[in-house]
Amino acid sequence: MVTPSKSTVIRTTEKKIETQARRTSVPAPDPDSFAENLALVGPGLVTGASDDDPSGIATYSQAGAQYGFATLWLTLFSYPLMCAIQEISARIGRVTGLGIAANIRKMYPRPVVYAIVAMLLVSSIFNLGADLGAMGESAHMLFGGSAWMYLLVMGIISILLQIFVPYTRYVKYLKFLVLSLMAYVVTAFLVPIDWPAALRATIVPPIKMFHGDYLTMVVAVLGTTISPYLFFWQASQEAEEVRVRPEEHALKHAPAQAPKQLRRIRIDTYAGMAVSNAVAFFIMLTAAATLHAHGDSAIETATQAASALEPLAGRFAYALFAAGIIVTGLLAVPVLAGAAAYAVGEAMRWRVGLEIKPTRATKFYFTLGAATLVGLALNFVHFDPIRSLYIAAVINGLLAAPVMVLMMLMTRNSKIMGNFTLPLYLQVGGWIGTIAMFAASAAFLISALSPK
Repeated sequence: MVTPSKSTVIRTTEKKIETQARRTSVPAPDPDSFAENLALVGPGLVTGASDDDPSGIATYSQAGAQYGFATLWLTLFSYPLMCAIQEISARIGRVTGLGIAANIRKMYPRPVVYAIVAMLLVSSIFNLGADLGAMGESAHMLFGGSAWMYLLVMGIISILLQIFVPYTRYVKYLKFLVLSLMAYVVTAFLVPIDWPAALRATIVPPIKMFHGDYLTMVVAVLGTTISPYLFFWQASQEAEEVRVRPEEHALKHAPAQAPKQLRRIRIDTYAGMAVSNAVAFFIMLTAAATLHAHGDSAIETATQAASALEPLAGRFAYALFAAGIIVTGLLAVPVLAGAAAYAVGEAMRWRVGLEIKPTRATKFYFTLGAATLVGLALNFVHFDPIRSLYIAAVINGLLAAPVMVLMMLMTRNSKIMGNFTLPLYLQVGGWIGTIAMFAASAAFLISALSPK
């Protein structure tokens, strides 16, 4: 009996597969299709959605309540800047297989790395405290009971999910939570809006208002929208994708994977930033059409905005707005804590990653949990949440532009990026965004230091 050769078996198997493929009516998937890339979105989408956290909701509500439609144009202005800097962040992570802090450590002196990471950690803790406080208060408004109990439960649940749920599963939950942002789109259609006036204000900035408190609000909106923790998170998530998927490699070591991955990053990032800016638009729109229209501009927190909305737009709109604060907080808290943990771990050369078991990355998970717990604790020592947001805003304003400069310089370095230095459109967009954030930071500092 003659045993068929290995090559014969392979050819026979291939023919069977080919015959079966011809019989099926389902076309073979295109590895570069838009649909497949859309199915792979994750880091960019989660990053963009987490930008609309309770503190961001508070800022956008303030903008709409105080200035009506006059701040809507900022969503169009910030979108291309966000796309550029976040795509750059994602490229750094995917090309190098490392996060931003790890790459900064390779290029710059240790004091620079430690100063940046320390500022990011402190701002994240204050932001976490304000977000968790808003979540607890919103749950109290909707369901009654004790606000501090809701606060405690949601904070602990966030920590446990990040520590004990592997990254590949956890990111699916985060993507699902993005749907919660639709609450703010729906809310906008529950109130009467002068759409022609709103669209005009979106396209044409009110130049005559560019002075005093209005300029401060412009700076606040930009600072809330373009935040350093978003840079660190998206880069680290791209690096995480390289670590957890055996078929994926850092692009500078596997350039053949670049066309597909860079296209996917672009789709992912643009989709995520579109979600972020669209939600910001609808929050400002709702606040403008209700609170500003009725002269109620004294809004400092997201929960105050929800409370003020009830008598003007009804119980359903109020409930949607308040529920959105809770769910967006559940989305943003792990991003804030995770970004801080990745940055600290990479700066200290620790093992990092949400897919790694806690026993193998104890320092990373300790940092993640400790940041969340300290933010949680701020609410129990009666630390003013408005003060927390102010401190976080100041630190973010001081940190964003310098980090963007370091990133732009890194992407020009072939030792870091190999042959994947930035194309012209990202160089232009990245530097315009950096200059805009420097200007915003300077305006913020001048406003904060000027006598009232």
